[in-house]
Amino acid sequence: MAQQQKEQPVFPTQPGRGFRHGAGRGPVSKPKNFLGTVKRLWQAFGQEKRLLPFVFVIVFVDSLLMLSAPYLIGKAIDAMAGGAETYSYLSIIILALLSSYVLDGALTFLQGWVIAGISQRVVTSMRQALFEKLQKLPVAFFDSRTHGELMSRLTNDIDNVSNSISQSTTQLMSGAIVLTGSLVMMLVLSPILTLACLITVPLVFLLTRSIAKRTSVLFKNQQVELGKLNGHIEETISGIQVVKAFNHEQKAIEDFDEINDRLCKIGMKAQIWSGFLMPILNVINNLGFAMVSIVGGVLAVKGLITVGVIASFLSYSRQFVRPLNDLASIFNVLQSGVAGAERVFEVLDEREEPDDAPDAALLEQPKGHVVFDNVSFGYRPDQLILKNVSFESDAGSITALVGPTGAGKTTVVNLLTRFYDVTSGNIYLDGKDIREYTRDSLRKSFGFVLQDTYLFSGTIKENIKYGKPDATDAEIEAAAALANADVFINRLPKRYDTLLTENGGNLSQGQRQLLAIARVILAKPSLLILDEATSSIDTRTELHIQDALLGIMQGRTSFVIAHRLNTIRDADTIMVVDRGELVEKGSHDSLMQQQGFYYQLFSNQFKNVQMASE
Repeated sequence: MAQQQKEQPVFPTQPGRGFRHGAGRGPVSKPKNFLGTVKRLWQAFGQEKRLLPFVFVIVFVDSLLMLSAPYLIGKAIDAMAGGAETYSYLSIIILALLSSYVLDGALTFLQGWVIAGISQRVVTSMRQALFEKLQKLPVAFFDSRTHGELMSRLTNDIDNVSNSISQSTTQLMSGAIVLTGSLVMMLVLSPILTLACLITVPLVFLLTRSIAKRTSVLFKNQQVELGKLNGHIEETISGIQVVKAFNHEQKAIEDFDEINDRLCKIGMKAQIWSGFLMPILNVINNLGFAMVSIVGGVLAVKGLITVGVIASFLSYSRQFVRPLNDLASIFNVLQSGVAGAERVFEVLDEREEPDDAPDAALLEQPKGHVVFDNVSFGYRPDQLILKNVSFESDAGSITALVGPTGAGKTTVVNLLTRFYDVTSGNIYLDGKDIREYTRDSLRKSFGFVLQDTYLFSGTIKENIKYGKPDATDAEIEAAAALANADVFINRLPKRYDTLLTENGGNLSQGQRQLLAIARVILAKPSLLILDEATSSIDTRTELHIQDALLGIMQGRTSFVIAHRLNTIRDADTIMVVDRGELVEKGSHDSLMQQQGFYYQLFSNQFKNVQMASE
């Protein structure tokens, strides 16, 4: 792993500071302009920079061949005017000219092949760095962004960077050499014609600069709107059943049309403004050719230069402006690539989960004694979700969390597993603050069965063994049997080798939850978190699952979040959370005797059940 990281490029967040795969900390500075992002792209080349001198040599030789062609053409024209005695000399020139064209084609293919490899390896490293960064970002980061928008950065933006590198790198190298070489050759051939040609250069510079200011903003906004469009598409497809259930198809289409229309307008503006550059440059270049032709004709009439020199000079003047035309032709790609790179760097600059403490210990064989000591938490400091919560759960005990929706029940377990860190107070596990354990070993000690289960594309067997990759088939089948999932699995044509679509879309919600329970049973964690684990299961199956869950909860500290209060009557401690505060705590019987908040919840729920049965 260390060797792999060594070979990856560095993506710095600040001058003089860097991080590999986004491991940086502290204040971050995002690129605000074109040149800043280009500088970071250059640093992203990493070890690929070693190949650039080789590419430069190829481009340099190729450019010299291009520069020799106009000179040879001019000599050939003058040789034809010299009579029969110059035919042998003309044959040598033509042979040299043909050889230069053939070698130019070969070198052009070689440089394209090398730069394609460089660009793909660079963007592969960037894509890897971005994906690894996403794994290290806190849950709060994903709460504030759509999945489609993040996917757009991994796909569209990275592809734009790849296109920009592959198409612009060699052209910029070749352009610099050809521009300089053509200017030198023009000065050698005729300083007067050179002056006539250079009149158009300031116009080209001013035009390019003016258009660049407008298009850089437009191309960045285009990438932003493209990310929003991808986000809307991803959400609509993922929630297509909800969309159809609420007859929301037309509204989804209207929302799509609105975003798509904004993307169209911004993209059109960007393309139009960048498209202005090439036609206007051609007009300016043609004016330059006209000036050269007029001045050259006058000098030729006076006998100061030959026709061959004029022909060579016209070719050099065309080569002189070609790099500027090339810049215009790749301008869209360059601007779009830089805008995409900036969006990638924005994610790479995000703060990751806090590092483990330098002396953090591995959590080995936890007993499960949990203490919340005056814990407060809020996603924003001025809006607390939990307020001064304190409680103690003995090792091996079952603690149930009940209360209204949004009271803070799930937040309690999210803090316990360090998906979020407390705003104030402390959480202890086996007598030690959980921040003194490594985050990986802490989370590995927990098993999760959540209300919203998630299954990955793959077989049923692969999904069950997700928490224990080395599990045997016998262990997998035993876990499925204990979760009562083997009943429906054995009815499937391929049983445990049945392929699941994304998030198990070809299974019912209850079946997905059974697989999630089997996955936790197989992992055999030291602590359990059950967040509405049986909410999507029918009453008959729930009875079997409750027995299975009680079996695996024996000897394990368990936290159960439930709205159906009859499922947690046997819990050792029931904690009632309301508006972020712990308002009641005790066993089911003691809380019923108090006739407080829990009593009202239970009584109302029992009445609803009775009314439904009647």
